[in-house]
Amino acid sequence: MNKISVLIAGRHATSISLEKEFVEALKEIAASRKKSINEIITQIDASRAEKNLSSAIRVYVLKTLQQK
Repeated sequence: MNKISVLIAGRHATSISLEKEFVEALKEIAASRKKSINEIITQIDASRAEKNLSSAIRVYVLKTLQQK
């Protein structure tokens, strides 16, 4: 598990625990969209159905990779 520190919506600091593979995939997604990880996570946070942000990020990464 990797713990990453993020800033949601430019004002809410938090840390998220994710497996290394999900962190790497999230970095690749952010780079391909020319956005920061903070921007991607802010987007995920605003539209998530899951209560747990880490779970919402995993689902987002999975769905994004499935669309490729």
